[in-house]
Amino acid sequence: MVKKAAWMRYILLDRITALQPPQLASGVKCVSLSDDIFADHFPGHPIMPGAMIIESMAQLGGVLVEASMREQGRHDLHALLVTVDRAKFRHQVRAGDKIELECHGIVVHEDGGQVRAMARVDGRLVAEAELAFAFARVTNPKLLARRREVLNIWLTGSAEDA
Repeated sequence: MVKKAAWMRYILLDRITALQPPQLASGVKCVSLSDDIFADHFPGHPIMPGAMIIESMAQLGGVLVEASMREQGRHDLHALLVTVDRAKFRHQVRAGDKIELECHGIVVHEDGGQVRAMARVDGRLVAEAELAFAFARVTNPKLLARRREVLNIWLTGSAEDA
């Protein structure tokens, strides 16, 4: 019997507060002590790993570049993070913090896009990076429906189409 691999899906974006493709996207991630990432990072001193902060920024940046292509009639593209440049981590993010995320579009074209991303807690810059994405074409209706559902939750708080 072959055992299926268990996949943990990290959704590290709670809400998109602004989406103005191709220029700007902003959103929030409320960091909770119950997040799985704190089980071992670190016991008694929970700090959000820098890789997870990058992933939060990448999820928002991916939405921005995908939305830019949707405006051009391309609803079948999914952004994949391919490079992280000039990443800087300036302050620790702890359980109980609310991360305010912001991405500014640098360039978007049919092959991919690039954004400048920032993460702040209480207005204080905690991380920043330039993120580049490649596009993968998605045609599976179930995957497209799931992506639409997550995007609707991020934008409206409901899985239903607006």
